[in-house]
Amino acid sequence: MSGTPARTADAAPAAEVVCLGESMVTFLPSRPGRLADVPSFGRGIGGAESNVACALAAAGHRAAWVSRVGADGFGDHLVEAVAGYGVDTSAVQRDPARPTGIYFRTATDRAADVHEVAYYRAGSAASAMSPDNVPYEALFAGRVLHLSGITAALSADCLALLHDLTAPRPGRPLISFDVNHRPGLWRDADAAPEVLLDLARRSDLVFVGEDEAEEAWGVKGAEAIRAALPEPGVLVVKRGSDGATVFSDTGEADDVTTVPALRVDIVAPVGAGDAFAAGFLSATLRDLPLRDRVRHGHLMAAAVLTVPGDLTDPPARAHADALAALDAEAWGRLRLGPGWTGDDQEVRTT
Repeated sequence: MSGTPARTADAAPAAEVVCLGESMVTFLPSRPGRLADVPSFGRGIGGAESNVACALAAAGHRAAWVSRVGADGFGDHLVEAVAGYGVDTSAVQRDPARPTGIYFRTATDRAADVHEVAYYRAGSAASAMSPDNVPYEALFAGRVLHLSGITAALSADCLALLHDLTAPRPGRPLISFDVNHRPGLWRDADAAPEVLLDLARRSDLVFVGEDEAEEAWGVKGAEAIRAALPEPGVLVVKRGSDGATVFSDTGEADDVTTVPALRVDIVAPVGAGDAFAAGFLSATLRDLPLRDRVRHGHLMAAAVLTVPGDLTDPPARAHADALAALDAEAWGRLRLGPGWTGDDQEVRTT
């Protein structure tokens, strides 16, 4: 990977991964049910890109988060909470004129018909990010710049920023892009598919769910998605319970790797996509084989799926490496439940 800047001996180590995007204060329900019926909420943080940064930092990597938040108490909480995971937040800007975004959600799966999300993010500080006010020196300081399609939906300025960041340029870091198609965020939902396809084609490493590719682009199946996205050097197609398929450009033909998903006793079905991206990026930074990159993605996702919130401490690296190294039969017998990431916990097999 390219893009690591020259440093002096006295300079602080640059981030390995820089993540750009909006994070919000999220209010989590005290019990299942409609938002109208939930009596109270607990406060947390939520944001696809900051989730990835937090997971990477918790896994021992140097990660930075770049964004804008309001000059308000919620902005204070966000910056402090993200920094608490060990993430470099020094490039996060405070906007005195715009608020920090917040949202409320139900406890059900995002894909379920009864799932509700109430966003209060219109006109937020992060939606004002643009090529004119974001510190490019911070964005290009790492080996990887991680972006998401959510940012493109926030405003015309945010879309212009992503378009500029994905443009070819000398010394560009590896651009990681999670499609994250969220139709409800787009003011012009009809424009979203083409915008996301264009951004993905300009990126080096792309994460996309099989379901969202079908919804956005009308293509079904991993091979068809690769045909629609031939440009990225690495394309990761997430296939839900069927696992993930990775296409890696070798110069002549793709190296295609499919890894089955783990069986997980799910506590809360949120945050898994961001955690998967973090696990895959972590293994990529360590130059692990493609199979193990996908397996680390599955393991990081399983860590989040077995806790109530979007973030949790990942398994210790030695623990995760041992599981990722299992043969296919042993991997297929794994079943992970709450508490499995602890060093003193036994991992079940069936």
